[in-house]
Amino acid sequence: MTDPLRVGFSPCPNDTFMFDALVHGRVPFERRVVPVIEDVETLNERAFGPPGRRLPITKLSVAAALEAADRVRILPAGAALGRGGGPLVVTRPGAASQLSELAGKVVAVPGLRTTAVLLFEIFAPRARLRPMRFDRVVAAVAEGAADAGLLIHELRFTYRALGLACLADLGTLWEAATGLPIPLGVIAAGRDLPAATADGFAAALAASVRRAFDHPEDAAPFVAAHARAMDPAVCRRHIDLYVNRFSEDLGAEGRAAIRALAGRARAAGRSIPAVDPFAP
Repeated sequence: MTDPLRVGFSPCPNDTFMFDALVHGRVPFERRVVPVIEDVETLNERAFGPPGRRLPITKLSVAAALEAADRVRILPAGAALGRGGGPLVVTRPGAASQLSELAGKVVAVPGLRTTAVLLFEIFAPRARLRPMRFDRVVAAVAEGAADAGLLIHELRFTYRALGLACLADLGTLWEAATGLPIPLGVIAAGRDLPAATADGFAAALAASVRRAFDHPEDAAPFVAAHARAMDPAVCRRHIDLYVNRFSEDLGAEGRAAIRALAGRARAAGRSIPAVDPFAP
């Protein structure tokens, strides 16, 4: 019997929506998929940990996948990449009117390896970054523990309820600077995983995405089970924003966006291996 394949992804609605059919055997794949469901920054850290902690296939922030490109390769399916969905920089009302005012200030961020932090480093002044779980950032800003916060995932839909204001949309800045969609998250396979297995997994995940689009009612229970009591309307907006044609296949435009981010990451001082992040 073929050993099961451990696969990491987050509990966010876009991931559970995409993976539902694959995890539950509704699309064919040669191995049983065992999900390892953790916050994306935890998955990022696992990719840089000891070999025993790494997963053969895992969701990663694009920033982390690029930094680990000598050990992992980006698969063409399962990406969170598109337009209008970038990280937001938020503050208490009146605390700042432009990004330059955050120089030296405390900014709560959802983990140092996230793409959101890389974009902040590209577009904002040097600040004192305070990492924490993504869902604690809003409270840190609202309660005055941080001068500003960097929001990802569904928090872009809910921060106003705590009286916060958007100082900048880093996705808008990225799109204006590059003309490309913003690359946030991808599925990556370890380079020690046989190429045939990784490629077969990518094809199965693409089929899982297509099935979720065609039969969203089947994916709904799995999504709801991991949505942290998220309002159903917010959950739907989350899926609509982050699951799109790039989730089925990055295509030439998606790859161009990731390569553009790699170039800007190097310019910002990040150490990005000089390897093709998509090649086996």
